[in-house]
Amino acid sequence: MSEFTEPVQQALRNVPHLSEVVLDESQLVRLGGLTNVVHRVDLPDETLIVRIPGKGTEDYIDRSVELHNAKVAACAGVSAEVIWGDAESGIMISRCIDEIVTMTPESFLERKGAPERAALAFRKLHQSGETFQFRFELFSMIDDYLKVLSDKDSELPDGYHEIVEAAEPVKSVLSENESALAPCHCDPLCENFLDDGTRMWIVDWEYSGMNDPMWDLGDLSVEAGFTADQDREMMAAYFDGQASAAEYGRMVVYKAMCDLLWTLWGLIQHADNNPAEDFWAYSVNRFERCKTLMRSADFAAHLNAIKAG
Repeated sequence: MSEFTEPVQQALRNVPHLSEVVLDESQLVRLGGLTNVVHRVDLPDETLIVRIPGKGTEDYIDRSVELHNAKVAACAGVSAEVIWGDAESGIMISRCIDEIVTMTPESFLERKGAPERAALAFRKLHQSGETFQFRFELFSMIDDYLKVLSDKDSELPDGYHEIVEAAEPVKSVLSENESALAPCHCDPLCENFLDDGTRMWIVDWEYSGMNDPMWDLGDLSVEAGFTADQDREMMAAYFDGQASAAEYGRMVVYKAMCDLLWTLWGLIQHADNNPAEDFWAYSVNRFERCKTLMRSADFAAHLNAIKAG
């Protein structure tokens, strides 16, 4: 067995009806993933996804929370069924959703109605009445990530702490004008969306938790590089009509805040020597985009709209 086949084989042995399956290389298809090793397993009667966590991810991901939330998301009808998972190792086996396209920024632009379908998937999750474990709290997570980086003796882009200080008014406005919390994905990379042209599913619940729903929409807009028209399409679908200035303002403010947070995530990957991509460049690019938005004339107007309610 290869270095990839063996851990997948071991994972399958935890599922009673798969314990005797013997894999060969032709049954495995390596899928994308920035931090984990993910394979599609093609068996005669079913197709599964086996996820093996990446080295070092235990420093900042609670796998028991992820497993719980993934099962809840499946019950809410927006994610794949979890067949088996181990809260200690983080290994997870889920059902493969057939005849779908894994989304990218390009496909969000090219596939008609894609921002609308993503918004409807979010709305279904947010309004499900389900409860996720963990409270996704932006500024606490920034502090936690900075602590992880300090333990790794990692450098930060020039001016990072100054921008965190400049975000204090954002923290105040959001805390003084709180939104009702809902179960949120919190890490809506395009590749976490699966589309069949009629509806979308969402996968990968590593960072999920109870959060302001507008975080999900703002973060997706950033990850997919949405145009202003795509933002309006997404927001109109989510609210089944025109979003208020305060709702739209929250979405835009979270665009900047997600870049502020994920800059640090990228720096952790850089410190861990993750070879998936150039994470220093990834972090610097996100940080520059955050600064540009926070310094724009419209940003203060969006904060004021949130204050006005």
